Amino acid sequence: MTTSTPSDGVTPRYPDSRDILEKLRFLPDEGQIWLGEQRMLLMQLQTMAAFRHEIIHTLGLKRAKSFFLRLGYHSGLKDAELARAVRGQEMSVEDGFLTGPQLHSLRGLVKVIPLALEIDPGRGHFYGEFEWQDSYEVAIIEQLESALDEPVCWMQLGYACAYSSQFLGQEIQYREVECRGRGDARCRIIGKPAHEWEDHATFAEHFREDPLIDELYELQSRIAYLEDDIARHKGDEHYRPIGQSPAFLGALDLIDRAARSEVPILLLGETGSGKEIMAHRAHQQSDRAEGPFVAVNCAAIPPDLIESELFGVEKGAYTGAVQSRAGRFERAHGGTLFLDELAELSPRAQAALLRALQEKQIERVGGQQSYAIDVRIVAATHGDLMERVQDGRFRADLFYRLNAYPVMIPPLRERRDDIRLLAEHFLARFECHYHVKTLGFSDQAMAMLRVHPWPGNIRELQNLIERGVILAGDGNSINEQALFGQQPLPARGQVLGPGGQLTSALDETGGEATTRLAALCQSILDGGISLDALEEALLEQAYREAGSNVSAAARRLGMSRAALDYRLKKRGML
Repeated sequence: MTTSTPSDGVTPRYPDSRDILEKLRFLPDEGQIWLGEQRMLLMQLQTMAAFRHEIIHTLGLKRAKSFFLRLGYHSGLKDAELARAVRGQEMSVEDGFLTGPQLHSLRGLVKVIPLALEIDPGRGHFYGEFEWQDSYEVAIIEQLESALDEPVCWMQLGYACAYSSQFLGQEIQYREVECRGRGDARCRIIGKPAHEWEDHATFAEHFREDPLIDELYELQSRIAYLEDDIARHKGDEHYRPIGQSPAFLGALDLIDRAARSEVPILLLGETGSGKEIMAHRAHQQSDRAEGPFVAVNCAAIPPDLIESELFGVEKGAYTGAVQSRAGRFERAHGGTLFLDELAELSPRAQAALLRALQEKQIERVGGQQSYAIDVRIVAATHGDLMERVQDGRFRADLFYRLNAYPVMIPPLRERRDDIRLLAEHFLARFECHYHVKTLGFSDQAMAMLRVHPWPGNIRELQNLIERGVILAGDGNSINEQALFGQQPLPARGQVLGPGGQLTSALDETGGEATTRLAALCQSILDGGISLDALEEALLEQAYREAGSNVSAAARRLGMSRAALDYRLKKRGML
């Protein structure tokens, strides 16, 4: 395959990488490495060689190639997001684009040499040509395999396609036209808009699941359909309990044990911990599953209306009662009645409820006729009912009747192993609801979800995920700020020093940085250096060290490009 190089012959230059290195953090005491909001790994080359070898021999060469192309593709999507966040606002599109090759080199995967780069977003034009030196995928092939008949840098090729497509907002495809892994003198890739490649449709098939995975997905779809069918038969899938932590499974086991009995269940737990979900579970697992499930929030109904809501009302019972209507007990006949916020019932409503439970009959407000009821009671409260009994605010006889089978629902902070499951569940729900497809949670966002105290429990988590999906939008990761609405915490751990060694990350708001700044200020004052001379020297040095790149110099000085451009022109440096 041959191609022509751009006519201007200008070799692209990388912008200063300091802003990228500042995003790299090492936390050896916690076993973590971070690049921006993404957690990284240091892994032996031999481990990746063994992994690749096993995938090839398990799936075959064709499927293995597609697998590693997709693996690299996912990494490229994440890096495009990081590049826009770090450089998307201050750099030219060309310099911003070169963040991807810099990130690739930073990870030790390959040294990327840009040979040619043409980007014209207005016309949709793109041409990129790069040389890969010391590719880790070539090193793997040299260790485990003889030279193949085709290029071998699959992950890197997938990365380049995804990064360019995501960064530029149009489908870009690359081809590795030379590869040392097949005996060529070097590794070289060329990238163009997909439609400019004759085989673009065939190549794009690599980024879709191969037949083996398609078969697995088809089987999974069939299983999911059967599970949904069972769920529809037993109740609303919306109320399916989710979790695998011991505390949650223990509560679920208690619910299931009592479900087929007629014993009243009293659910105890904090607001938002999922008591109604557990009430639905008790109903769905019971012999009453074909009957109605009726829920009433006792705290949401005014005390003077609670009786009519529970037991119904006859026409003319009070002003405004223009017709007779059934109450919740009658509507739940043959099924389950869920009384949420039970502790908020008025004394009169408590007496009426006790009578209904004892006699299994109710009378509508203003009526004389008794109605037989067949209702299973599941009640819930977030307060301490025993304390209310002792204070005289709740009837003791009603308490002991409802407290026959108490179940404590654990708060979310006691079931942190379930946070990821719940978060992914809500993510899928809200992506479907808002018709978007995010890139999921950033590692930092998921780490913050796990350490958050969750005073609002699952309801709070659900609201945060909805907020995150809305703010992230289509094609982006949900980061910490999208979830919690706050700026990221100051960087911790260690960073790479000028010589490549690990040094402490300094918080510029205090600590060692403050001490050094104070010493520097004192030195400047003692030396009799004026503020004007100091500013000019800083501007000149930053501009010179950035290779006359205004954007890079502005980042080092912590100001906008426009502000630095103004100052440089004012002093005649530009």
